[in-house]
Amino acid sequence: MSAFATRLRNPLRLRTLERYVMIHALRAVGMALAVITAIILLINFVEISRTVGVRAKDAGLFDILGLALLQTPGVVILLLPFAFLFGTLGAFVSLNRRSELVAMRAAGVSAWRFILPAATAAAAIGVVTVLALNPLSAAMTARFQQLQTAFYDGADKHPNSKAIWLRQATARQQVIVRAHANQGRGVHLTGVSMFIYAVAPGGGLQFSQRIDASDAVLQPGGWRLSGVRQGSPGSLSVSTDTLIVPSTLNERTALERFSTVEAIPFWGLPSVIQRTEQSGFSATVYRLQLQQLLATPVMYAAMALLAAAFSLRLLRLGGLVRLAASGVALGFVLFFFDQLCGALGKADVIPPFLAAWSPPVLALLAGFTLLCYTEDG
Repeated sequence: MSAFATRLRNPLRLRTLERYVMIHALRAVGMALAVITAIILLINFVEISRTVGVRAKDAGLFDILGLALLQTPGVVILLLPFAFLFGTLGAFVSLNRRSELVAMRAAGVSAWRFILPAATAAAAIGVVTVLALNPLSAAMTARFQQLQTAFYDGADKHPNSKAIWLRQATARQQVIVRAHANQGRGVHLTGVSMFIYAVAPGGGLQFSQRIDASDAVLQPGGWRLSGVRQGSPGSLSVSTDTLIVPSTLNERTALERFSTVEAIPFWGLPSVIQRTEQSGFSATVYRLQLQQLLATPVMYAAMALLAAAFSLRLLRLGGLVRLAASGVALGFVLFFFDQLCGALGKADVIPPFLAAWSPPVLALLAGFTLLCYTEDG
């Protein structure tokens, strides 16, 4: 009975120890996240004051602060791996300096037992980030873009409205639209040029008409154009005040076409990819964003594992600070490698899956390798 009781007590003791290390690491990650968030908020506030505040004279202090608050979550999520890197590294270095790691390992507790819970917690936070925080951040980013454009539109007519391309297709006709988007006023385009092509029986396209308009507003079932000039091959152009052009787009799908990929939530990416490819456009950017979000838990866990592995060196052996600094440097290298892979993926140089998963998997393998070398020799 005593041996059985001992076997029951040992797992409980280990779970308590692992919980202690995990809470210590999460507390340090929270502190690192708070510092990163404060820095990003300050930088965003200064940058928005320099751009929006200068161009839009009616933008007050609270307007600029609101824009900075809306823009900050998207940047924080991008830099969240550094919070796990700095936080976990600081937590384990602190435990090492207080000789708690030495006591754990002297008691026969493997480093794997108190590192894996921290990495697992990081992966769980990554899942929450993808499923919950990313949609919230995407909504805030979309709202930021709308308000920013609204301020710009109040300052001047076109210079900062975004040039966009749209495409709508039916079985008999395809319409390509080039215009400037004013997102602050719904789906309202200015400086509109529509190129209309007829679909031949064999599937080829034949140019049939061009329509230029000063303004276009998307209404249910079509575009309402103002200040219209129409032209067809072999005929003179005709001017009209208004014109209705049928459209297969609605407000949501049209906004998705000229929103940045960061403004599209995780749950909406599959449908956006499908609609984009059906319209004949490349969905590479959206596929890359989807794969990067799916790889987020692995990246967070890899950063936590790397940070812990670089902080296990015994304090009495010296070189702990230098080893921790090497871990930070490696984290920056992995971050820039991730950005490089993302750029190559957007340019279709490498497949989106490879571009998204290579950095986190490489970081995870590096952490496991270093931990095996440190712990098992």
